Amino acid sequence: MNTILMKAPAQRLRWRPTALAPEALLLLGGIGLYLLVPDDLGFATRVLIGALFALSLDLVLGYGGIVTLGQAALFGSGAYAAGLFALHLSGNPLLGLVAGAAAGAATAGLTGWLVLRSHGLTAVMITIAVAQVLLEVASKWRSVTGGDDGLSGIAVQPLFGRFEFDFFGHTGYWYALVVLLLVFAALRRLVAAPFGLTLVGLREDRVRMVALGCRLQRRLGTAYLIGGAVAGLAGALSAQVTQVVGLSSLSFAQSAEALVMLVLGGTGRLWGAILGTAVFMGVHHLASSIDPLRWMLVIGVMLLGVVLFMPQGLSGAVVSLWRRLQRRQEAA
Repeated sequence: MNTILMKAPAQRLRWRPTALAPEALLLLGGIGLYLLVPDDLGFATRVLIGALFALSLDLVLGYGGIVTLGQAALFGSGAYAAGLFALHLSGNPLLGLVAGAAAGAATAGLTGWLVLRSHGLTAVMITIAVAQVLLEVASKWRSVTGGDDGLSGIAVQPLFGRFEFDFFGHTGYWYALVVLLLVFAALRRLVAAPFGLTLVGLREDRVRMVALGCRLQRRLGTAYLIGGAVAGLAGALSAQVTQVVGLSSLSFAQSAEALVMLVLGGTGRLWGAILGTAVFMGVHHLASSIDPLRWMLVIGVMLLGVVLFMPQGLSGAVVSLWRRLQRRQEAA
């Protein structure tokens, strides 16, 4: 018996090559995107930032079951915090990231108690109202936010004192890719831990989980806080890379696009958020370049097709296809 107990921790701590497979695939995908569009790294960087933003929504909605259409409030808070930090305190990009994450988490903490104490349509309307209130404040508080003109002239120092944010976007792209990789790895371990499993239980049956002794408000509040920090990180990245922060970062369209990305990719799978973002922004980029007036028609048709024929999103379809191939191989 003692021998078994001594071996168990060693077996749990043993490193497995497949443990980092999703992160390795994400890294390879990032390198592939860099090689695919070397002359349009601004667009490629927006894809990475969009994926980070979609990850924040997947944690809140896909795992916690917190329905929200106001995630832009957290994104915009991080963007404005990083912009103001760079303009008035320091241009250090890493400190700016911390400021953006803190602002996103603070906004989530201040509004979460209200969102989490409501249900259904009421909760959705509250999240929209929060984002609209912040948008109105940002548009009227011109002395701080710049109003309709936004914040401009944001100067970001070279990363680690060596890598300057060049006009072509090379540093910004790799910077965003590393941040996305680190956040993805951290969230993947978080949702696989007991905390993440508890969130899934609350999403599926809140009444039963509460009856089992789970503290509903604490768990969901923590998830909303972490989601706010990740959304704030995405906003801070956007501010640092583009060196401009506008009211669009707080707009309803920002939240709606993130939700569409998540639905396309599939909720409750972190890599589904990344896949949905890549597909949405890729189709958006191509369709709008072909027909700037009717590109939304393509997005709408694609979304209807996924909802009707792939209810678990593109990631769910990929998983189903993979399982079918495995069953065929086993049967052969």
